[in-house]
Formats: sequence, C-alpha cells, structure tokens
Amino acid sequence: MNKRVYESAVLINAALDDEAIKMLISKIKETISGNGGEIREIEDWGRKRLAYQIKKSKIGYYVIFRFDSQPDLITKLERYYQLDETILRYLTITLSNDALEQINIDKAQQTQLVEEVEEIPI
Repeated sequence: MNKRVYESAVLINAALDDEAIKMLISKIKETISGNGGEIREIEDWGRKRLAYQIKKSKIGYYVIFRFDSQPDLITKLERYYQLDETILRYLTITLSNDALEQINIDKAQQTQLVEEVEEIPI
C-alpha cells in the first residue's frame, strides 16, 4: 500500500503540568515513528478555552500532528488515544493534495505577514 498523509488533532487535558504534556506529545511522536510513520509537522496550539466542558475540563491543550504513514497505523494510534485518560478528544483525517497545497499557501502568507510586520519601524 502507498503511504498517505494524515492530520491528527489531539485535545489534551490542560490540567496537566507542562512537563507531563511534553511527555505525552513525545509518546505520541514515538507511537507514530515506531509504527512506520514519518512526522511532517507538529503544530502546538497550546491551552485554549473550550466551548463546552469535556470530561469536567473547561480548558484543553491542542496539538496537531501531520504525518505520512500506512493506513494500518491509524487504528494503532487511535487505540492509544482511547486508552490514555489524559486525551479528551481526537480526530484523525486523511489530507488530500488540495488540502496540502492550501496548508503550504497559508504558511507562505503567514511568513510574508510576519516579515512585513518586522519591517515596520517602531
């Protein structure tokens, strides 16, 4: 089978301290890498207020993983998510070529905006 590109959004209980969250993120990275996946990018969004309570939590810690892998890795990864009590929610999707192009365009625009702001004299 061909490798596909996946995006996995994970909502972690924000009541954990920063060190525990970093450990959990590294365990997820190890799970992906250890099962033949190649991580492309990790977006760490940090703590955000939730629209509604999830498992008695009002704040969640968001992390998004983009990676290449065989489809059989997804069942192993989601099984890991289910067994870990500190993971409140997760969603894993397959990214199409159009989605990947749009992500690259958005990154380029964001980089351009940062460069423009840095050029403004204060």
